[in-house]
Amino acid sequence: MNIEAIVKALPTEALTTVTDLPFPKVAEGKVREIYDAGDNLLMITTDRISAYDVIMPDGIPGKGVVLTQIARFWFEQSKGLIENHLVENHDEELAKVLKGYEDLIPRSMLVKKLNPLAVEAIVRGYISGSGWSDYKKTGKLFGQEAPAGLVESQKFPQPYFTPTTKANEGHDEPISLGECEALLGKSVYEKVLKVSLELYNMGVEVAAKAGIILADTKFEFGLDSAGKLFLIDEVLTPDSSRFWPADEYEAGKGQPSFDKQFVRDYLSGLDWDKTPPGPKLPQEVIGGTRERYVTALAKLAAI
Repeated sequence: MNIEAIVKALPTEALTTVTDLPFPKVAEGKVREIYDAGDNLLMITTDRISAYDVIMPDGIPGKGVVLTQIARFWFEQSKGLIENHLVENHDEELAKVLKGYEDLIPRSMLVKKLNPLAVEAIVRGYISGSGWSDYKKTGKLFGQEAPAGLVESQKFPQPYFTPTTKANEGHDEPISLGECEALLGKSVYEKVLKVSLELYNMGVEVAAKAGIILADTKFEFGLDSAGKLFLIDEVLTPDSSRFWPADEYEAGKGQPSFDKQFVRDYLSGLDWDKTPPGPKLPQEVIGGTRERYVTALAKLAAI
C-alpha cells in the first residue's frame, strides 16, 4: 500500500453521490452505493458521513478512498480466518468494470453476489459508547453479565459478542444471543460467533503494532448459494470500529479516536435533536475528521 500516493491523490471535494454509471443501482446505504455489474456487485464508498444514524449534509473529502483502502488492508490480513466477498483477480476485474470511470477505482470494490445475514456482529473489547451507557443503567452489557465497578473505556477481561439488528434506515437494535441464534439458525450463529471473536482478536493484535487500540468493531457476513459464510461489506475501518491511540489511552474517561467520534463530539454540543436533517459541519470539523481517517490509514500502512 503506497500511502503517500493514496494521500496525494485524495480528492479535495467530497463525493457524496455517484452519477452516470451504466449499471443499475440496487442498494444505497448511509455511505455506500451498490450497483449490479452483471455476475458481481460494484460497491462504491462515497465521502458521506453519518452520526446518530443521520447523514450529514457535508461529506469528508477522500473519506471513501481511505475507508476502501483500510478495508482492503484488513481483507488481506483476515484471509486465513475466513474468505471475503472480493472477486478473484480483483484489481484487474475492477479496472475492466470501471473503464472510463478510473477516478472511482480507489473507492470501489467488485464483490461476489451473496445473501447478507440480517444481523451485525459486534465485538466489544472495551466498554464505551452505547455499551457504557447501557452498563451505567443496568450493570450489564445488553443483557449479558458484566463485571461490577467498571469505568468508562476500561478493558473487559474477555471480549463480548453483542449482535444487533441491521437497519438500512434508523437505528440498529441490540438483540440477545438467543435472539441472534434464532434469526441465523444454530449452525450459522455458531460460525458467526466464532469467527467474529477470531477476527476481533486478530484486529487487536495487528492494530497494536500500529499503536492503535481496537476498542470495538462490527462485522457483516453473507452466505453463498451453498451456505458458505463470507466476510462482506467493510471490515475494521474507522466507520465500523473505535480506534484509539494507544499512547494516549487512560481508562475512566472518553478517549481521543481515529474515527468519526470527532464529528459526534461536535454535534453533541449543538442544540440538535439528532433527527434529519443534520446540521452543516464547519470546515475545522471536516478537516479534523479527514486528518483522523488519514492518520489511521497511515499507521496501518506502516506496519
